[in-house]
Amino acid sequence: MPLVRLQKFLSMAGVCSRREGEKHITGGLVTVNGDVVTQLGTKVDSDTDMVRFNGKPCTITGSLIYIALNKPEGYVTTCSQPGDKIVLDILDIDQRVYPVGRLDKDSTGLLILTNDGNMHHRLLHPSFDHEKEYEVTLRKPLSEKALKKIEKGLPLMGTKTRPAKIKRVSPEFFRIILKEGKNRQIRRMVRKVGGRVEKLKRTRFANVSLQGLPIGQWRYLTGKEKKKLTKI
Repeated sequence: MPLVRLQKFLSMAGVCSRREGEKHITGGLVTVNGDVVTQLGTKVDSDTDMVRFNGKPCTITGSLIYIALNKPEGYVTTCSQPGDKIVLDILDIDQRVYPVGRLDKDSTGLLILTNDGNMHHRLLHPSFDHEKEYEVTLRKPLSEKALKKIEKGLPLMGTKTRPAKIKRVSPEFFRIILKEGKNRQIRRMVRKVGGRVEKLKRTRFANVSLQGLPIGQWRYLTGKEKKKLTKI
């Protein structure tokens, strides 16, 4: 196998995402052939180098896993969070996978988890224009003018949000489709126009739907779903 950057190796081995891998490397949690490596440009050969994370050996296997999970409220979307329940606690598989993106602790709905580093990157990068659909329940109704502001895009965290699609279902409930995923974006946008989110649920990520998956349960993606995701 050609030499690959250490953070990519960790991603391909199903340890974590590349971004999280960078933090683990600079934090001194990764060794190569017994030596702690903190340089992000380091490259390794999976055939000859022994890579360990937190003392445990990491290897790249040929089995790529893709999972859809209906996240309950109260779970943190991360691979490790002392003192909190994490989404990986719900899975009962031997292989290591990690979440694609995040849902905050108070939100529910669809998460995709995988050990495919390339797929993880493609699903998260905004240039691929994948859609994420949510159901939003408000504490009190918002005006049509306020929803239009959200739909057109708002200044948020030093930039402007991309245009969204909104369908109002009732005075205190609407569905929204985004093509980006900033930290707590929907809650922040609603707050910016004078509202508060009571409940937030993701129902779709790209072509994968939450339909038929009970809360707190998970399933493997179908062959058709995986095939379409690879074309995104």
